[in-house]
Amino acid sequence: MTEVRQRDGEAFDSMLRRFNRRVQQNGILSETRKRQSFEPPSALKKKKLANKKRKSREY
Repeated sequence: MTEVRQRDGEAFDSMLRRFNRRVQQNGILSETRKRQSFEPPSALKKKKLANKKRKSREY
């Protein structure tokens, strides 16, 4: 669990920004979005393969 403590004389807004930054760095939101709905392993493999193909076309 991500925890942020308020520093001396720190405004709530800056503390909230620090918290949001930590959550993004830890990948918590992206992980929860992935886990909201079940995807079978075959669908995950197809998605990975499509990403690889798309990235190879970019170069």
